[in-house]
Amino acid sequence: MISQAMTPLEQLYEQDETAWLEAMARLAEQGRIAEMDHRHLSEYLFDMARRDRREVTSRLSVLLAHRLKWRYQPERRSGSWRETIEVQRQELAELLESKTLFRHAEEILPRAYVNGVRQACAETGLAENSFPSTCPFSLDELLHGEPDA
Repeated sequence: MISQAMTPLEQLYEQDETAWLEAMARLAEQGRIAEMDHRHLSEYLFDMARRDRREVTSRLSVLLAHRLKWRYQPERRSGSWRETIEVQRQELAELLESKTLFRHAEEILPRAYVNGVRQACAETGLAENSFPSTCPFSLDELLHGEPDA
């Protein structure tokens, strides 16, 4: 097997990802596109997109779990639950400024709801059939509606 020597940028990627990112940014800023580490840059950008999508799914699932707990266990409502709802809303709002991530949130809402129900069941001890089989909230209601609604 013939091994191919790594370029200095490829070596930098392996040694210090932050320094590599800064080098990529400088090359892009200077228009030196041909000198960039395209293979790793492509991989890195796809990974960032996947990470953003996972974060949206995760935050949406947590928000749904807390909205369900809030609705179906009103006697156990706490400031901590309200805070979690608000924090997830704020973080999601920032992420969903991206039209791509907003569309992603709309698409995965049913899957995130299933995750949210499972989390709510684990935290409350309620059975899955205690909750609606389909998501009772629109994305807009989750992001802007009152928790009591």
